[in-house]
Amino acid sequence: MQNFQVSAAEVSNQFGWLSRWMLNGLVFLGCAASLGFAYYVQHYLGFEPCPLCIFQRLALLAVALVFLAATLHNPRDWGGKVYGILIGLAAGAGAGIAARHVWLQHLPPEEAPRCGPSLEYMLEAFPLNETIREVLTGSGECAKVDWTLLGFSMPVWTLVLFIGFGIIGLWGNWRLRR
Repeated sequence: MQNFQVSAAEVSNQFGWLSRWMLNGLVFLGCAASLGFAYYVQHYLGFEPCPLCIFQRLALLAVALVFLAATLHNPRDWGGKVYGILIGLAAGAGAGIAARHVWLQHLPPEEAPRCGPSLEYMLEAFPLNETIREVLTGSGECAKVDWTLLGFSMPVWTLVLFIGFGIIGLWGNWRLRR
């Protein structure tokens, strides 16, 4: 019988053309393109984002900024691992927000939470911690599906993006060489 174990060195040799710097830069561009698409959908297609959509954009911006910092810094061994953890945390937070949004969209209409005030009003009228709590508990406007691509709503696609960017960021910054 043949031994089918593959060492980490053999795996990294398969991706010898891909450096940590290149991966971080490419994923940063992917994050920027995703944010650009969200603003295109808002400003040119006329779909107004709900509060959870805005929080997902902020989380995607955080992921993008960590990828940009990792690209510009281009750290060595343990520094890359720190960036991988930061990317994983930011992407995990974004995935949690997106998962909550997907869950709200799949509730029966009678079980969806009531519609609350707009995010602008909440930021003006409530303390920040209460605004965050109110947004994360959801509102009826977040349960509405306005836009789909291939049958999936925007929050489903952002959930996939957050999971993908998190996995790529962790793997790339832990496994790839400078």
